[in-house]
Amino acid sequence: MQIKTVTDRFSKNRLAIAGLAIVTVLFIIALCAPFIAPYDYKTINVRAILMPPGKAHLLGTDDLGRDLLSRIIWGSRISLAVGFVAVGISTVIGIVLGSLAGYYGRWIDSTIMRFVDMMLCFPSFFLILTVIAFVGPSIWNIMIIIGLTSWMGVARLVRAEFLSLKEREFVLSAVTSGAKDLRIIFVHILPNALTPVFVSAVLGVAAAVLVEGALSFLGLGVQPPTPSWGNILTSGKDNIEIAWWLSVFPGLAILLTVLGYNLLGEGLRDALDPKFKS
Repeated sequence: MQIKTVTDRFSKNRLAIAGLAIVTVLFIIALCAPFIAPYDYKTINVRAILMPPGKAHLLGTDDLGRDLLSRIIWGSRISLAVGFVAVGISTVIGIVLGSLAGYYGRWIDSTIMRFVDMMLCFPSFFLILTVIAFVGPSIWNIMIIIGLTSWMGVARLVRAEFLSLKEREFVLSAVTSGAKDLRIIFVHILPNALTPVFVSAVLGVAAAVLVEGALSFLGLGVQPPTPSWGNILTSGKDNIEIAWWLSVFPGLAILLTVLGYNLLGEGLRDALDPKFKS
């Protein structure tokens, strides 16, 4: 599909444009966190404990007197980093296994897909909790574990695309000309199979942000004093009756992030897939 056609269809989708705007703003905030955060997110101020939103602290302070706005801004870096790295890991694994299954078929396809089915039998979140219980909570462990437990959907998408594309004339022509399997897979077929993968990756960032937030909320994700929207919510839970802002503002940050990526992903799907119209 021509780039101009995709761009035109995307630009006509107002929800997709809204999603792109939200994602862009979040990316800029995360990138510029050291310059736009009004306070040091680690600074404890015993004179400003649980201050409500006001001029000095626009979103209030937490139970240690730390500025909530600064912690949410810095937390955006953690949450989005987890999303991008986890999705990157899952996408690479899914592409490799899906390509092998779809191209070679037979026992290779059967083995890989049975492994996919086995992985899908386990609830992903509880599988992640189990693994973290053994390896311990840290930001790198969270990134890797989410990536290693969320590649199955990508593998199935890539396999389906390969099963369709490997019978096309341009692939048969490459086989006839004596091209090696790796060249056929990564040069001829894979570039034509990436459209659903790209959409899945965008939607996957939203899912990863939610998982990271849930894990940090339970105390199994990013550990304090490093700010994460999830562990900020934990502080909000402990002070819900006297400090509503500790729950509302990080919750809104997670909501906007997930909403933005979902709108962007749906818009890309509609623009890239001819079966959908904006």
